[in-house]
Amino acid sequence: MAGSEGFVGADNAEAIITRIEHKTRKIESLLKQYKTVEALKTALEGTYAMTSDERCKSAHWIAVHRAIMAIKDVDGMLSSLDPEYYDILMKYLYRGLSTGDRPTCDQCLRIHEKLTERAGHGCILRFLTDTVNTV
Repeated sequence: MAGSEGFVGADNAEAIITRIEHKTRKIESLLKQYKTVEALKTALEGTYAMTSDERCKSAHWIAVHRAIMAIKDVDGMLSSLDPEYYDILMKYLYRGLSTGDRPTCDQCLRIHEKLTERAGHGCILRFLTDTVNTV
């Protein structure tokens, strides 16, 4: 099944981007209501990591980035976030670090430190060894 999801045709990519755009509107609505944890959960749900289409990955990164940058209370966010999201969040933190953008890197490092304290080093190792589900 994972192999069949690895290839994304142009039509399927457009459908995924449409879903991401809908998700982005929902995230923006949650952020306007100061529901940052819910916005982050929404951003991380249904990640399109199995998609090799870079347009889909970029569109999804933009949505996740918006939610990550809105987090003010990292400890509160992590205590409210289900552990099932930790590995996915770690992947996006490293994506953020790879941008080289100073505010993004600062925020990703701040979250990375607290996430590593909470989830352990296994979270980092799972990110480094997962070459299939890239974001």
